[in-house]
Amino acid sequence: MNTSRFPHLKAALATGATALLVTVAAPLSAAAAPSGSTAAPAAVNEQAGWLRLGHLSPDTKSVDVRVSAVSGGSTLFELNGVGYGDVSPYEELPAGTYTVSMVPAGASGSSVPVISETVTVDAGTATTVAAYGPTADLQVRSFDDDLTEPAAGSARIRLIQASTLTPEVDVTTAQGDAIARDAKAGSATGYAEIPAGDWSLDLEGEGVSDTADVSVAPGSVTTLFVLDTANGGLTILPILDSASVGDVPDGGVDTGGGFLAAADDTPAAPAKLLGGIL
Repeated sequence: MNTSRFPHLKAALATGATALLVTVAAPLSAAAAPSGSTAAPAAVNEQAGWLRLGHLSPDTKSVDVRVSAVSGGSTLFELNGVGYGDVSPYEELPAGTYTVSMVPAGASGSSVPVISETVTVDAGTATTVAAYGPTADLQVRSFDDDLTEPAAGSARIRLIQASTLTPEVDVTTAQGDAIARDAKAGSATGYAEIPAGDWSLDLEGEGVSDTADVSVAPGSVTTLFVLDTANGGLTILPILDSASVGDVPDGGVDTGGGFLAAADDTPAAPAKLLGGIL
């Protein structure tokens, strides 16, 4: 595979198989992660919400991301050198309206943003803001993250379709049970409960297909991002939203966190698996 196009994917491949059973992932980089924080604090601030940021545009170079308050314009936090496939940890913010701006990595503070979007953070909620699509048609979208706890022994997952290779994608288990049908680029499915464990998933789009292995821990909530690979295929990047029952949001799992993790033993899927995810 030629991974020179996506250095972050190359780094992930070099890392090898790492299951999504970790509860706290490494930050994007020392500069990219908010100082001393990879997860929301244990003491929940009822007047605050959580925001995390993702770079899901395969041909957009690394960017610096700035989050500023609309009222007053002050920068609350900044992520530097964010590349394709990076998803930041959650940052706790006071409820309010913010501007998310992306500029070329290393650009001065006065540089014109590559793209800018306004997002509202509500108290007690978690939000993912992601840039996706090709550079020529770069878009930003906010996704509401639902951290409702799963039943004992189960996990909750959803899927966000961010591939630029196909306008729609189907994702099924190796046993043929549907996770998503005709998921459109830039869209998110609802959340569904599944038995915790290892899963082998088949991805099918227009003229492109691939497989991916993921692992989800009991009590966890996970977002599965459909991304492009350097050799023109599809893959799934699992991002941990919350690690345990009733937990506040966790830090994101970056591209070294195991989205190409291999599992030797995949449990058989129950017949009614994920019946209501759409």
